Amino acid sequence: MENTSGKGADPQPVPKEQVTEQSSGVQLDEKKLKKFYIGSIDQGTTSTRFIIFDGTGQPIAQHQIEFSQMYPQSGWHEHDPKEILTSVEQCIEKATQSFIDQGHDISDIKAVGITNQRETTVVWDTNTGEALHNAIAWPDTRTMGLVRELKARDGADDLQDICGLPLSTYPSSVKLLWLLHHVDDVRKAYDEGRLSFGTIDTWLLYHLNGGKEKDILITDATNASRTMFMNLHTVQYDDKLLDFFQLDRGKIRLPKIVPSSSPDAFGSLTYGPLKGIRIAGCLGDQSAALVGQQGFSPGSAKNTYGTGCFLLYNVGEKPVISKHGLLATIAYDFGGKRKPVYALEGSIAVAGSGVKFLMNNLGFITHSHKISDLAASVDDNGGCVFVTAFSGLFAPYWIDDAKGTIFGITQFTERGHIARATLEATCFQTKAILDAMELDSGHKLAELAVDGGMSNSNLCMQTQANIIGIPVDRPAMRETTSLGAAIAAGFAVDLWKEFDELKEINQKDRMIFEPNISREEGAKMFKKWGRAVDMCRGWLDAEETNGDF
Repeated sequence: MENTSGKGADPQPVPKEQVTEQSSGVQLDEKKLKKFYIGSIDQGTTSTRFIIFDGTGQPIAQHQIEFSQMYPQSGWHEHDPKEILTSVEQCIEKATQSFIDQGHDISDIKAVGITNQRETTVVWDTNTGEALHNAIAWPDTRTMGLVRELKARDGADDLQDICGLPLSTYPSSVKLLWLLHHVDDVRKAYDEGRLSFGTIDTWLLYHLNGGKEKDILITDATNASRTMFMNLHTVQYDDKLLDFFQLDRGKIRLPKIVPSSSPDAFGSLTYGPLKGIRIAGCLGDQSAALVGQQGFSPGSAKNTYGTGCFLLYNVGEKPVISKHGLLATIAYDFGGKRKPVYALEGSIAVAGSGVKFLMNNLGFITHSHKISDLAASVDDNGGCVFVTAFSGLFAPYWIDDAKGTIFGITQFTERGHIARATLEATCFQTKAILDAMELDSGHKLAELAVDGGMSNSNLCMQTQANIIGIPVDRPAMRETTSLGAAIAAGFAVDLWKEFDELKEINQKDRMIFEPNISREEGAKMFKKWGRAVDMCRGWLDAEETNGDF
């Protein structure tokens, strides 16, 4: 196999200003904007952080806390909702103290935004405000059997045209149904009309606003579009969808859907060091990353390499329902007289979590960032292909019964080969998503903006450029998910007034990875990946799956 980079080498990208002229949009008034600040709660799959940005989009203070990951059975993945809330409270406290220690004044923080892991499902007692079960996290696959039964129901084929999502273990709807059928306390609360449902944003907004006393139950359009309960065209809950899932709206409280940027809809913090400060923005994490990458024009796209990997492609003010295995979703909704903006999305279940698997389960590395050094210790993958289907395969394949499988192991295989194959797995799936997006949109992407933890790896990003055959564009400040939530909040309180102003944020010192192998070699690698995907299917028979009624 032809090398994607030299042995032991750290590929060096090219500064973006040497590749292309910078856009000549509205110039930021940096002197003025550095006097105003926006806080951003970023509640992710494995950690929570709070970052305070100035008006130019630069982080001034931050704090991050990892929280517990629970795997009660194979394929199950849960979080403690109370621990998530506590992690948010602690991050706000620590980052704010750092902000004050630098000589800043809390009164200069104009608003707070929230971004969150999507699809992760929380249910609680409306009367007490207490969670009735651990949150079921988005990668959880306990609902495989349930999904199989739902696909056989009348009307199943119509769902995606209404809500943009296919039936799979991924959305919140099937997680809620599982809880209703398997947890007595949840079912009883539903039968008695005291069950509240939400994704993580709703859970946090409920408690940050004072819990059951104020009883604020709210979500934004980007998060609501991940439940399968919202009509993508009307941006409201749809009775046909709720009827399909056999949910009685009189027995369950669904959060009110509002735009992602609003000066008053999300309330304010009722306790802690930022008490009284408005919450003015809310975006699901992948939408927030698109906003943070300034993906405001149709045809722009970003790929976030976090726990999973998520590629969003802006399609404008009308949804495009995918015919090639992608999701249709709300990209962002900045309210006012503006229409919601839609995106095609490709979701990959395993990206950074594959690196964590090598570290925590197999002991290959001691810290996640060392994956690049290990992968660069060999010339190539040594013939190994790793299909990291720990939660089945998401877009564009949607193979629920796939399992993680490594092909091509011989006595020649070293840890470095498997490390490289782990990084390549995300890059191959990104290529499959881009191919599907080209078919759905009729346009080929010219460049891919990237962010998230794995984008810190030069080797991974060079490999990505080689496999997709187009340049990869990486910002210097890669907290784009947090930045997106800050932008939504800042926009609501008029810190910025026009999208043209936002286009200049976080554009300095971006780097470009150009492909450095032939298209033929990239195609050869991708063909081998396709064979591996075909062979990883069908590891479980129907009677071996959980989640049946």
